[in-house]
Amino acid sequence: MSPFLAFRGGGICRFSSAATSSAAQLTISHTKRLLRNTHDPDEVLKIYSSFAATNDPSASSTSAAVRFFQELAVRRLVKSHRFSDIKNFLESHKSNPQITQEPFVASIIRSYGVAGMFENAVNTYNEMADLGSPRTSLSFNSLLYACVNSKMFDRIPVFFEEYPLKFGFEPDNFSYAMLIKAYCEMGSIETAMEKLRDMEEKGIKNCVVCFSTILDALYKKGSVSEAEKFWSEVVNAKGILPDVGCYNVRLSHIQEEKPEAVKGLIEDMENNGIKPDTITYNYLITCYCVNGMMDEAMKVYNDDILKGKGLNPNSATFRTLVYHLCKKQRFVTAYKVFKKSVHMGKIPDFNTLKYLVEGLAKNGHMDEAKGMIQIMNKKFHPNLLKAWEKLANELGVAGDVAQNVDSGGEGQEAELGEIENSSA
Repeated sequence: MSPFLAFRGGGICRFSSAATSSAAQLTISHTKRLLRNTHDPDEVLKIYSSFAATNDPSASSTSAAVRFFQELAVRRLVKSHRFSDIKNFLESHKSNPQITQEPFVASIIRSYGVAGMFENAVNTYNEMADLGSPRTSLSFNSLLYACVNSKMFDRIPVFFEEYPLKFGFEPDNFSYAMLIKAYCEMGSIETAMEKLRDMEEKGIKNCVVCFSTILDALYKKGSVSEAEKFWSEVVNAKGILPDVGCYNVRLSHIQEEKPEAVKGLIEDMENNGIKPDTITYNYLITCYCVNGMMDEAMKVYNDDILKGKGLNPNSATFRTLVYHLCKKQRFVTAYKVFKKSVHMGKIPDFNTLKYLVEGLAKNGHMDEAKGMIQIMNKKFHPNLLKAWEKLANELGVAGDVAQNVDSGGEGQEAELGEIENSSA
């Protein structure tokens, strides 16, 4: 097994199989738990390297886990703006014997896309023949993903014209999904629809992602009647069955209307055998909140998500409820929702929590405010602790923030840049 690299203070540490052979094997679940609770990118790389060096890379479960952990490590480095270390880390994988396997190379290309390092992704794709790896739609899709993640939408049609013909493979439905995404992002919805028709003519199975992408673009453009017409054509005329994601696109564009509209669409979903998910109910919660119906919103949260449907709230669920409860001066109820978010590891963003702790402190709920400060001293990413300490001092509820700065925090969901930003 070839060595993997980790970095400390600009230096490079090598973790080879010889160096780690005597170490206890890290399981996938243990490694995932460690990585989720570790914010220092150097420590993340060390954990990644230890896992890679003590597990059989030929096992399919190990290979999939390594790719997942590799991407997570890159995300940590991105947050620290350590792009040269990202390049060193990913380039080091090219000396691994697995480099001749397309999924392994595809994961490197995808990871460069995660970092927004578009040219490095393209260079790696162009090196595949020299690396001894075949090219199919698998690696091509990783390249297209890098385009999407780097906002290089105009390159996707160019690559579509060039690479499949040059390297002798056929794009699949995921390839077309990203091509359609590119045209929609560039404002060429008609062209996106043409590509949908091309898929049908070529016998490529139409994916609901393509459908929902165009639908979302039409709604965002303000072409509501066209969006509804497109829905009818695709669902009724062509028989494509929409999934929960398609319905959620429609819900996202009516969530600020009257609750009857949102509830009616959810009923339509259920009548068609489609089970609503957490995102679906988040839109209903948002609808109730913007209409000032907080008791109804809390009922959806308690009955539909927590109890009745076997679903788990996400950080957006908690953020929406905490924000709107605070807006209605219901700070103690918002605090209870916040504590549930901590328990579930789905903590809302800094600004929402700031709104809550200010409301608690200024309305005489000092015990709750102090409790919140103490909790978040342990949960916030170190990058946010200074701002949190300043806020606590201003409110007169300061805890001992300094002693927690070196702890690295515990809650991944409160990490800077990792909070979900949509109402979904």
